[in-house]
Amino acid sequence: MLQRLNMPIKEVVDARKNTLAGEEAWDLLKTAKQVLVARGKSFQLFDPQTDSKEELLARALGRTGNLRAPTLRINGEIWVGYSESLYARLPV
Repeated sequence: MLQRLNMPIKEVVDARKNTLAGEEAWDLLKTAKQVLVARGKSFQLFDPQTDSKEELLARALGRTGNLRAPTLRINGEIWVGYSESLYARLPV
């Protein structure tokens, strides 16, 4: 989808080989202006500076305890997971 929108992709990481769990995932998420987590057909918006660390991690980590894929960093935001409503926000 990103290539179709002609968005440059700076780095691709295979989430099966390079997993982030627990504090490592938090270390990434807390650097964002905001974190958008896809959930079903919608998404939830978090501010890692003010929202609950535990709640954010509960939404962003999968059943294995690893950060869910896909995870994107776009303009200071981190997007976790996939939903049509979230990806409709992509700049075109």
